[in-house]
Amino acid sequence: MKIGPLAVWPPVVLAPMAGITNAPFRVLCREQGAGLFVCEMITTRGLVERNPKTMRMIGFDDSERPRSIQLYGVDPGVVGRAVRMIAEEGLADHIDLNFGCPVPKVTRRGGGSALPYKRNLLRRILKAAVANAGALPVTMKMRKGIDEDHLTYLDAGRIAAEEGVAAVALHARTARQHYGGVADRAAIARLKEAVPEIPVLGNGDIWSADDAVRMMAETGCDGVVVGRGCLGRPWLFKDLENAFNGSPERARPTLGEVAAVMLRHAEGLARCFDLERYAVADFRKHVGWYLKGFTVGAELRRELATAESLDGLRAGLARLEHDQPWPPNTDTPRGKSGERSKVLLPDGWLDDPWDCAVPQEAESEVSGG
Repeated sequence: MKIGPLAVWPPVVLAPMAGITNAPFRVLCREQGAGLFVCEMITTRGLVERNPKTMRMIGFDDSERPRSIQLYGVDPGVVGRAVRMIAEEGLADHIDLNFGCPVPKVTRRGGGSALPYKRNLLRRILKAAVANAGALPVTMKMRKGIDEDHLTYLDAGRIAAEEGVAAVALHARTARQHYGGVADRAAIARLKEAVPEIPVLGNGDIWSADDAVRMMAETGCDGVVVGRGCLGRPWLFKDLENAFNGSPERARPTLGEVAAVMLRHAEGLARCFDLERYAVADFRKHVGWYLKGFTVGAELRRELATAESLDGLRAGLARLEHDQPWPPNTDTPRGKSGERSKVLLPDGWLDDPWDCAVPQEAESEVSGG
């Protein structure tokens, strides 16, 4: 798969996930297989203002090449400045634009999955990004639309292709669906038919390498974006590489091997955050994902999920039954799920799909989740 000057094989992208796809987790995933591995969502305002938290979040491990940054922005001028900063300062090799985030704090500002409804504003943002990117490829990730009555993905895909975007990724749900229901693979196929001149990547409900292969076969898309399926399972990228290379081999680590990865993950966070207690607290959300399907007593699970130091985490991990084999039937949904009753939007957002006005206070300085 070609994304601008980047040749990507296997055709797999790690989805940017707030609070998840920081450098330590990306390194673990990248060790398993090749592809593009995207950092957490970065706000364009936070970047141009050199917000300390934002600047720390765009740090990459020395082993990371190519380096991918996802930007969230609503103001075309600010987006253009952020992209130019990345290009001129060599901060990344690839820029992805977020038009898919469904969380209320983003959509109520007119950003994320709310923004493509404003076709002309979307065009202005994409034009500004591509014009300032130099040789860097610019891609975009989006959803089908705000809800089934306000679908935007086909219009947005055509606008992206016309403005020089190198590839588009579609999470085949609406913002109102959030992470509920089933991803609409037929929508991915329709998008590929609408923009045959650029790569289209499919996203949604990829819980195994075989899911990815099936999605591409069913939709004709050029690659896949993997999000929740790799939570607590960085070795999914080894499975993906094997599957796309025609190998039936799949990673099936023992609980002891999983425990070793858990410790490396937590130790990596401690180096990244430079504050052990904070890093261990941040790691707690990963514990349940890593242990999914394994037989682990409630008391030990609680101990691991409430550890306050690396030594405490090590002690708990040492008590696991290390010879326990990989549990069957674990290629199932992980992470958040469920639909929303409505999507929070700026007042009057749906009145005019061609309006170019940038909502007040649309640009946030806070990156990530």
